[in-house]
Amino acid sequence: MIHPTAIVHPGAQLGENVSVGAYSIIGEHVAIGDNTVIGPHAVIIGRTRIGCDNRIYQFVSLGEVPQDKKYGGEPTCLEIGDRNTIREFCTFNLGTAQDVGITRIGDDNWIMAYVHVAHDCQVGNRTVFANNAQLAGHVHIDDWAILGGFSGVHQFCRVGAHTMTAAGAVVVQDVPPYVMAAGNTASPYGINAEGLKRRGFSPEALLVLKRAYRTIYKSGLMLDEARARLQEEVVAHPEIQPLLDFLAVSRRGIIR
Repeated sequence: MIHPTAIVHPGAQLGENVSVGAYSIIGEHVAIGDNTVIGPHAVIIGRTRIGCDNRIYQFVSLGEVPQDKKYGGEPTCLEIGDRNTIREFCTFNLGTAQDVGITRIGDDNWIMAYVHVAHDCQVGNRTVFANNAQLAGHVHIDDWAILGGFSGVHQFCRVGAHTMTAAGAVVVQDVPPYVMAAGNTASPYGINAEGLKRRGFSPEALLVLKRAYRTIYKSGLMLDEARARLQEEVVAHPEIQPLLDFLAVSRRGIIR
């Protein structure tokens, strides 16, 4: 299932039923899991580990060295999980020694054309990246997040679970879980109610999260005061806990 024009290094590890398209290049330190399909003209190099059942389209570049002047050839990695769709012209870079040394993509992600995932990014599961979404280095994207087309995320930012950014959003601070963001620079626009409904959140849970959003953004409280108020409510409303956990580890501050 390897096209005769493809170049696969003898040291590469390919699982069962892996398909490699015409003119693709697979490097020495690459490992690809069972049933993964690589389209034509793909370049997969570096210390790249790809799981099972992925569909990787033509003209992607995976595992190239970071676009970071501090990178000195250290043996860093790119790890991609299972059942991901990675469309045309995506570019995912290796990690750097200045961070954990691994760029990670989780499972079941839908990543559209021209998406860039820079060094040391950590992407969770079941995310959606629309065309031309761009992540700078050291960005964290939590599970179920949706990035609109041409969204850009500044280095070291975190985008929480179940969030959604509008097309063209420029994210320069952290986006808390459940929040919708839009604009340059990105501002909050309520909770992602429709997405939460589709994922089975009950009307009661949505009401709790809407109240939590108002506490943070509409009450006039300082952020520490808003966190303290939410902490009082979390026992009765555990849906708030992921929001509190996120605020506790936020380093760049949240979008306002």
